[in-house]
Amino acid sequence: MQKDQYIGVFDSGIGGISIWKEIVQLLPFESTIYLADSKYAPYGIKSQEEITQLCIKNTELLLALGAKIIVVACNTATTNAIDYLRANYDVPFIGIEPAIKPAALQSKNKSIGILATKGTLNSRLFSNTSEKYTQEIETIEVIGSGLVPLIEQGKIATPEMKTLLKEHLQPMIDANIDYLVLGCSHYPFLLPVLKELLPSQVSIIDSGEAVARQTKAILAQGNNIQFDTTQSVMHHIYSNDTIDVLENIIIRFRESEQTPQKACIEVAYKDF
Repeated sequence: MQKDQYIGVFDSGIGGISIWKEIVQLLPFESTIYLADSKYAPYGIKSQEEITQLCIKNTELLLALGAKIIVVACNTATTNAIDYLRANYDVPFIGIEPAIKPAALQSKNKSIGILATKGTLNSRLFSNTSEKYTQEIETIEVIGSGLVPLIEQGKIATPEMKTLLKEHLQPMIDANIDYLVLGCSHYPFLLPVLKELLPSQVSIIDSGEAVARQTKAILAQGNNIQFDTTQSVMHHIYSNDTIDVLENIIIRFRESEQTPQKACIEVAYKDF
């Protein structure tokens, strides 16, 4: 692995862009490749074997394109397949899982909500983490059915989305939660709507910043493959489905000036 290779990132669609943004902001000299596997979204309703095969496909493409490290920017993929990936590929992998620990430790009401996919909530890794940190905490687990397809279509602040979110959030509100853990990388796109629908005292936690910090730490350790000098930064963002929603997200990201202006960002369709 060379310093000037790419940080590879993949997710079951556009959701992992929420993680990608954090990485780009924390590591402004690094080039990236992002795979939005939207054709096969959502992963959360698939079997572990299906999820693992999709992760293998994405990993091998990222390695062929020159990835030096791979961020599995998908809770479902991490909880179901990252052990296999680490055992079978000679490249560092960074995973993402629901931030149960900080929510459980900080909750004053001893009641937290977890909004996640079926695949994440049913996984062994999630079960182990939850059992370790929530023994004295009331945990309201809700499968976010229908959310990912709407996000993939860009229907984030629509009446349809708000109606669906109200149904998912009501059991948590009834349980007087004070922390909501977002257990899917798509869900940070819903933050404005979630804040509108939840009581003001509810804090929302996702894993984006923590994943970016871990990526930086892994790049810096060992063989030190972190690129930290000025170069021509390139971000390749590929989707195997329509790219309209992705393009709009990247345009807004550019306009917010959160990414280095010298960086070139390519959004394109790719068959994978």
